[in-house]
Amino acid sequence: MIGIIGFGRFGRLTAKNLSKDFEVIVYNRKDKAQKIIDCGARACDLATTCNQKIIIICVPISIMQNTLKMIGPMLQPDALVVDECSVKVYPAQWMNKLLPDTVSILATHPMFGPDSAADTLSGSKIVLCREKIKDQLYKRIKNWLSAQGLIIIETTPADHDRQIATTLSLTHFIGRALAEFGAKETKIDTEGYKRLLHILGVVQHDTWQLFVDMHNYNPYAKKKRLEFINAMVKLNDMLDQKYEKNKPEIKLDKDKIQ
Repeated sequence: MIGIIGFGRFGRLTAKNLSKDFEVIVYNRKDKAQKIIDCGARACDLATTCNQKIIIICVPISIMQNTLKMIGPMLQPDALVVDECSVKVYPAQWMNKLLPDTVSILATHPMFGPDSAADTLSGSKIVLCREKIKDQLYKRIKNWLSAQGLIIIETTPADHDRQIATTLSLTHFIGRALAEFGAKETKIDTEGYKRLLHILGVVQHDTWQLFVDMHNYNPYAKKKRLEFINAMVKLNDMLDQKYEKNKPEIKLDKDKIQ
């Protein structure tokens, strides 16, 4: 039996997929019993959920530490604790520090979500950071993931966060910036602009809390974000310099371009 703590959008997706092959119980702070049942799982109290051999934590990164402190005393000595946070350095350190020494730890980041994997997991990627887990159990988990058609990427928490600072955090930053800018469909959409709107649409489905957390709890995200902002400022300055050297001879009638 597998216990899941948290039933947000990703907790729901996790329960839905695991319940096809395993008995799954879910603890959530708010009553979502019917939705949990609809996913093929069963709602349970926290103590029962923590008493399983495998516990998957599906909570926001910002409450991860408190969650670990709370569940630590309830875990079986030989339990496996898995997280699904979109950053890895901090969660991996927290699990190693706050959980009992006897438990196994697997840090993961599923590179998909409720929208991209609504119909199938096949072809999607999942990152595994092997913190503290026996070979046999790790192999069983990898075999099940592969059987779902998932592409497994094995790396370290630090290497994960370095790469994800660009591929995820920066992408979400651009998408949120487009939303603040007010980007929307027009009658004269280019293919490139449509791709920008696709980024905007994807990130708007995720919570603001996730956006904040993926930046605050990734030690490499701010550096990449500032590098991108500086690149835009530099590019804008280059355009201004070119404009000053090549100003149009005839000025536009401002009344006609409102």
